[in-house]
Amino acid sequence: MLSKEFFTFFTQLEKNNTKVFFDEHRAQYERFVKDAFKGLAQELIDRVRTIEPTLQLDAKDAIYRINRDIRFSSDKTPYKTHVSAHINLKGKKAMGFPGFYFEIGAKGGAVGGGAYMPEKEELAAIRDLIMHEGKSLHKLLKSKAFATCYGEIKGEKNKVLPAEFKQAAIIEPLIANKQFYYWATLPKSVFTSPDCVKTLFDYYKAAKPFNDFFAQAFD
Repeated sequence: MLSKEFFTFFTQLEKNNTKVFFDEHRAQYERFVKDAFKGLAQELIDRVRTIEPTLQLDAKDAIYRINRDIRFSSDKTPYKTHVSAHINLKGKKAMGFPGFYFEIGAKGGAVGGGAYMPEKEELAAIRDLIMHEGKSLHKLLKSKAFATCYGEIKGEKNKVLPAEFKQAAIIEPLIANKQFYYWATLPKSVFTSPDCVKTLFDYYKAAKPFNDFFAQAFD
């Protein structure tokens, strides 16, 4: 669980997203945000490892930097107004391979995952998998756990598809997707509860069959 100081820091950062503010409150950030989130992430990873024995990731390798990359952005605020981590069997930078992401800010947070940014060859393999195993996928999506936690697959679609997928996409519209992810927002109360890690683990378990299905495309 996270303390009120965690959320106070981000409430203040949202109002004053500057290096001056951050430097003045660095001790607060280190203690109540960075260290606390690292502990939470590690506890969740340890639980995930009980059902993902091949997971080699530790919290320090799963957590993203709070500094924003402003090189190509019109928004020049230097810091993200949340902390986040990506639990992925192939590492946090594997944006195509299905993983589990979570973030927490001033007002609460969110969990999500799936095959978010597959490369061209990965996308073709995923589409081929759906084309041949679509019924199995829809069965997973209708499961009580997934439907309750996430509802549906989200993602942008391609308007133009490779020839080999055009006909199949008429029957199965998900083939037109170029992203395949799930997402759920969570209230602040989840993260201030002693059951915080348990709740996040429940969301992970609800998504695992979905992730396992898409992981077949990477074999």
